[in-house]
Amino acid sequence: MATPPNYLNPDLPPGLNTVAIPVVDASDENLRGYGRLVDDPNQCQVEIVRWPAAGWRTVDTDTGDEAGTTEGVFVSEWRGDVLHGRNAAVGGHYILAYATLPEDADTRHQRKPARMLLWHANYHPDGGQLFFPLEKKPFLVPLALPGDDVRPEQFVCFRFDGQRGLYIHPNVWHEGVFGLQGTLRFFDKQGAVHARISVDFAREFGCLLSVQIA
Repeated sequence: MATPPNYLNPDLPPGLNTVAIPVVDASDENLRGYGRLVDDPNQCQVEIVRWPAAGWRTVDTDTGDEAGTTEGVFVSEWRGDVLHGRNAAVGGHYILAYATLPEDADTRHQRKPARMLLWHANYHPDGGQLFFPLEKKPFLVPLALPGDDVRPEQFVCFRFDGQRGLYIHPNVWHEGVFGLQGTLRFFDKQGAVHARISVDFAREFGCLLSVQIA
């Protein structure tokens, strides 16, 4: 994307199609390639990717990966039909998803969402990312394997029981962590450069990714 998206006012076009993606229970086996389950966040090392060389000369091996990591609390909060995310590690505040088509969204109720409609995803080329639940409640994370030609149907939504965390490898498509209802908090640790490459499903593909919750 040439310009950063407006995360708090996506201004999505009405009447978007929805593309249902599968929901699977996360396991060490089916997360292979995307990342891994984490039992202890203090023992999880975040991968940092060396800065790429611009030409044929290589980056000196003792440079280019020294920015380290940043950490904070990531909050997933349903406000009616709108799912907000806040990431203290990088100072981000986003609308992550909707429980209905955006033009029909109502923030004035407390009903449990039956589905989640995702309009955007991103990946970090500078490093991996760790999410560890602080409330030990179930959560969802849609992921897709690396590649800039990603398509909506390549995403898989992984379901977690809240007892273990998720580490995501660099370059893996994701969009934060999604509580099934209410407000959930996660310990977040990621590359401090925080480079972000985005896909806007609504504008690139005329659709929203649909995840069935209930």
